[in-house]
Amino acid sequence: MIAEEMLYSSVRDLSKLIRSGQLNPVELTETYLERSARIGTRLNAYAALTRDLALKEAKAAEREIKQGKYRGPLHGIPYAAKDLLAVKGYPTTWGASPFQGQTFDYDATVIKKLREAGAVLIGKAAMIELAGGMGYRFGTASISGGARNPWNETCWTCGSSSGSGAIMAAGLAAFAIGTETWGSIVCPSSYCGVSGLRPTFGRVSRHGAMALSYSMDKIGPMCRTADDCGVVLAAIAGHDENDLSSLTDAQFAYNAVSASAPLRIGWLTNAWQKPAADVSAASKAAIEVLKSHGAKVSDVALPEGPWEQAAGTVISVECAAAFSSLIESGKVANLTDPLGKIGGYVAQQIPASDYATALRIRGVLQKRVDGLFDRVDVLAAASLPVVATPMSANLETDLDFSDPLGGIGNFCGLPAVSVPCGFSNNLPIGIQFVGRAYDDNKVIAAARLFQQHTQWHRKHPSL
Repeated sequence: MIAEEMLYSSVRDLSKLIRSGQLNPVELTETYLERSARIGTRLNAYAALTRDLALKEAKAAEREIKQGKYRGPLHGIPYAAKDLLAVKGYPTTWGASPFQGQTFDYDATVIKKLREAGAVLIGKAAMIELAGGMGYRFGTASISGGARNPWNETCWTCGSSSGSGAIMAAGLAAFAIGTETWGSIVCPSSYCGVSGLRPTFGRVSRHGAMALSYSMDKIGPMCRTADDCGVVLAAIAGHDENDLSSLTDAQFAYNAVSASAPLRIGWLTNAWQKPAADVSAASKAAIEVLKSHGAKVSDVALPEGPWEQAAGTVISVECAAAFSSLIESGKVANLTDPLGKIGGYVAQQIPASDYATALRIRGVLQKRVDGLFDRVDVLAAASLPVVATPMSANLETDLDFSDPLGGIGNFCGLPAVSVPCGFSNNLPIGIQFVGRAYDDNKVIAAARLFQQHTQWHRKHPSL
């Protein structure tokens, strides 16, 4: 078996070893599968492992690479996909007991694109039931149980991409696919000390993915490094006629581009009301690192307005529409979380006029936020105001803080990346960079610059 330290290598590094013949993709896959079966079970990280499929894909990769048919940097690289992405013939439970036996006879577009890139699917990552669309009070709201944080197993991994965060932090795969409607890539990346990218809305097809909010759902990678996020994004981005919100051919292409001029970073003065002292210190120290390596930093404030409430209204109404059959059948009562059992009924009572008003507010907000990027390339702030919280925490009371940047960023479809920048009580702290729509390359460039001069992303827990 391969040494544990190599399992925490970046996609870039693993790819070089595989291409040169120094690392066998079958052996790498078997090692990740063994570790996932042993440690992943303890962490509730997976909904299921796809062992037979993984070995089939790994052997195909090995054969092709030996024949000189190298597909690119993801060829032979094992990964996990959030359990709301359809994989033909395998259960896709959406993290919820009412859909425990659900299967599809096709693959989600993201799965197809990763297979075309030669990546190896080793499992379906656990998730919060229905991606939290009905609301939830506890991190245990999942058919798989609460995903435990590898840095402290009494703590949660955060967000609906909870299993993807645990998988990456524990070295159970080389990368994972998560989704975000409001925080579910940024949040687990911060809690788990990994690098996660929320792409521009529409850059990655959602065909074959569970719908929570038609106008806000996004699919993105969670990786060791921001650079790896760019590698994966390049493989999964692209127009798809099966997704009506997919960007056009002229818009979708992603090519990693380093900033040709010094990055202009806008430090957000009002992203969080009362961040923990260690979080504030770590994120400000991260900005100093960037300044010392050429970035130009200025203070910027988010526009004030009812943005979070409007975004919440859109999610609630669209979720109630997406799950109308589940709600009206009464099977929503079979969900795990007490709030999830009733949240859909509440959402169905929101007037159409409120939804229409929220959409108009979105238009106003998009213009105001876009104006910020006339002065800066990216916005920066702590990813979250706290470090990982206990699994027993009540999210309605114990994590009762506003999140204007998460609301604004998701409401407007903006790209963002979260990367680790420190620790507090041996729990990771994250910093996030948010960009103008389509400027995914700039948020990755900012995070890459930071990681070129720091080592936080190289740290991992002892398991």
